[in-house]
Amino acid sequence: MYRLGLDVGGTNTDAALLDEQLKVIHTVKVPTSKDVESGIGEAIAKLVKESKVDSNAIKYAMLGTTHCTNAIVERKNLDKVGVIRIGKPATTAIPPFTDWPKDLREKIEVASAIVSGGYEFDGRLISELNRDEISMFCKDVKGIVKSIAISGVYAPVNKGQEEIVAGWVREELGDIPISLSNAIGSIGLLERENATILNAALMTTGQTVTNGFSNALSNQNIKAEVFFSQNDGTLMNSAYAQRYPILTMGCGPTNSIRGSAHLTGLDNAIVLDVGGTTSDIGVLTNGFPRQSSLAVSIGGVNTNFRMPDILSIGLGGGTKILEKNGYITIGPESVGYEITRKALLFGGDVLTTSDIVTRLGHAFQDKAIQVEHLSIAFCENIYEEMTVMLEDAIDQMKTSSKEVPLILSGGGSIIVSNSLRGVSEVIMPEHYSAANAIGAALGQVSGDVEKIYSLETMKREEAITDAKKLATNEALKAGADEKSISIVSVEDIPLAYLPGNALLIRVKAVGDLQYLKSSVII
Repeated sequence: MYRLGLDVGGTNTDAALLDEQLKVIHTVKVPTSKDVESGIGEAIAKLVKESKVDSNAIKYAMLGTTHCTNAIVERKNLDKVGVIRIGKPATTAIPPFTDWPKDLREKIEVASAIVSGGYEFDGRLISELNRDEISMFCKDVKGIVKSIAISGVYAPVNKGQEEIVAGWVREELGDIPISLSNAIGSIGLLERENATILNAALMTTGQTVTNGFSNALSNQNIKAEVFFSQNDGTLMNSAYAQRYPILTMGCGPTNSIRGSAHLTGLDNAIVLDVGGTTSDIGVLTNGFPRQSSLAVSIGGVNTNFRMPDILSIGLGGGTKILEKNGYITIGPESVGYEITRKALLFGGDVLTTSDIVTRLGHAFQDKAIQVEHLSIAFCENIYEEMTVMLEDAIDQMKTSSKEVPLILSGGGSIIVSNSLRGVSEVIMPEHYSAANAIGAALGQVSGDVEKIYSLETMKREEAITDAKKLATNEALKAGADEKSISIVSVEDIPLAYLPGNALLIRVKAVGDLQYLKSSVII
């Protein structure tokens, strides 16, 4: 029984095949295609052919993809969204879409309305809902919008009003995709609302991704349970991915970090994932990616849902080296997936970082003749600047001056020096170039619990311990291996509006996918 992991990047699509013991059987890398789906199909076909594994033995297939990230960054394939904020009269000073980039707002916004309702921070009602306000809004946007985003003041404390409004919207507009903020972001209203709007705008993209992956597998006669990587390192099934496509944001670096930990056996290190376009730097802490504690900007929009703490710089294996106004600049432009056609070492006419390391004898020895006209001194100067860029970025991610190990992942790692300031050792494990696909295949199952406890009958620590136990049991029911389960998030919110000193506790437990299960439910 095997598991198939794929990770679609801007330059390459990586695929990895793992056995029941999570041993890497084989990996492949193919250029990402414009339509992406054909690139996925090519990677799967190549992997099956080269590994000589019976495709019928592949029972799980996991995909990590940048589709949704690219859609927002490039302002492409986004749905028109109607936005309802439940929070009048408390939140009328700052309307939805405030501080959004103009071009992104124009792509998404149809109309927005702030309607009566919402809760105080302690759960007390701000005002009652008004059905007429919802009906009027729906009348204005009917036939124009493709998706609806609903966010309420302190909806994570009480999601009741959001669900009521969603029911009213469906009665008015029919079976339209609706995104509720209580399932996407945390307490802060504006950032949570922004994340919900982006999720609503990605509905068509999410459906395209899930259908495309399923089709690619079917074309290769693979009948496997399909999962998608999300940004906290866990898995979600196709239905969940279609409802919450925004949760795929950041899954690429997360997969690389998880894959690097698996390949090296290290629990604490810096992970440098070098692709064709960017270098993504993350921190491995106790075997998991360090999570960001700040608002995360996506396409120029601040959001507050869970994301890995990643620093990206415009330096990769396909990064262009250009002369502007008499100065040599490195990036951030890249030839991307066209590197095998445009880079000098492949017979093209664009100077890239891969050409530099090839001339210096660090990679592609068989292509050296293509770049022998480059000056060694020139290449050494460029290489030194590239190294300084990486050292500065790594230093920004460290929390102390102590030297730490650095794990390389991604095919672009050939541009990284073996000696870097602030790094105790540079580790390039076997299969490093496909660490992201390996991380996708390692993707874990999650178990969540949300329960209200009375602190009059138990201590806060006892309540949290009980919630952790319940979340662990849910992960077990979902098919997680008991020995691998760990708690990745704990959130507690006082509910002063309820008697008994009430506390709402949310806990997420994750564990490796347990084989020999008849079904896996996430």
